[in-house]
Amino acid sequence: MTLEKLYKELNYVSALRENRQKYANIVLNDLNLLPNLINILFMVDDKVSFKAAWIFEYVCAENIDVIVPYLDEFTSNLNKIRLDSAVRPVAKVCEFLAKANYSKEPNQVKNNLLPKHKERIVESCFDWMIRDEKVAVKAYAMSTLYLFGKDYKWIHPELAQILEQDYPHQSAAFKARARHILKKIKTKKK
Repeated sequence: MTLEKLYKELNYVSALRENRQKYANIVLNDLNLLPNLINILFMVDDKVSFKAAWIFEYVCAENIDVIVPYLDEFTSNLNKIRLDSAVRPVAKVCEFLAKANYSKEPNQVKNNLLPKHKERIVESCFDWMIRDEKVAVKAYAMSTLYLFGKDYKWIHPELAQILEQDYPHQSAAFKARARHILKKIKTKKK
């Protein structure tokens, strides 16, 4: 399927879970579609880009290793994503990458997620934490930052400061995740 055909097909993607999964399965069954999906995802001013982000999230949820050949492209373009509907799934993919990186199970991410990729993810996550983003984005970002803070010692103090500063002004969902992350950070210090 060409870029143009995939682009047209993404117009039919709806927010329904089954629909997203259907299109993710199409990509998973033909990984040659993945570069085109990523290209559409980073057409950041195009309304179809967020639908590509939805599908990309589902693809990565099923098999995070498929992103490995595209880590440079993905992490280099993270900071360009602006549409709310695209930021959430992209932030979730960052969390998938962090979890895979620290997983006890063998996976390709561990060997291929380079320091430059981690630094780009960390930078984007901190940007999402300080910008006016939705709670889900901030929740994925804080979990990702917590995990990468295991290797980058400066992350936990910075993350804790942001969480404590924002805590009084945020929603109950943010506060619940922040409490959980702050508790983990404080427990780790002991």
